[in-house]
Amino acid sequence: MTTQNAINWPEKYLPGTGDNFVSNEVIVRGVTAAQAWRPLTDTSAWASYNANITHVTFPEGGGPVLKDGVVFTFDPVGFPAVRTQHARVVEFQAPSTGVPGRVSWVADQDGPPEERLEVLHAWLVEDLPGGRVRVLTQETQIGPIAAELARQFPNPMLNGHQAWLDGLIRAAAGGAGV
Repeated sequence: MTTQNAINWPEKYLPGTGDNFVSNEVIVRGVTAAQAWRPLTDTSAWASYNANITHVTFPEGGGPVLKDGVVFTFDPVGFPAVRTQHARVVEFQAPSTGVPGRVSWVADQDGPPEERLEVLHAWLVEDLPGGRVRVLTQETQIGPIAAELARQFPNPMLNGHQAWLDGLIRAAAGGAGV
């Protein structure tokens, strides 16, 4: 029996308690957790495999590699109501033998009440037996924009995160189709 790890959720963002929740996962052979971790946590690589995120900046310094507590901003693309996100990494643990990699950030979008958006976006990267890697990304969103996204079919956040995840795996494999 193989037990898989789960995302660590702060109570405010527990799945099912917000206005929108999405979960995407891949399990593939031929990529290690360390290989997937590099392009995930190095924001300078994001544009090479994820067209949905642009203009990543670090207003307090640091970067482009994420680390615990770092503050960054980014512009989501393809979601008309979603503007520049102000984010802070709240969990960061690089993968190691028997220990999954974990990175998560909280982000928000200021504005009038009808434009507020708060999210927790979390990633888990772990090696599995048989030369496989599992990458799980989940996000809880709170606010009117999130509720509107949840009503759309297909859910644009679900599809956007799947594109990010698929691109990440391609980048981790050196650009080859996986």
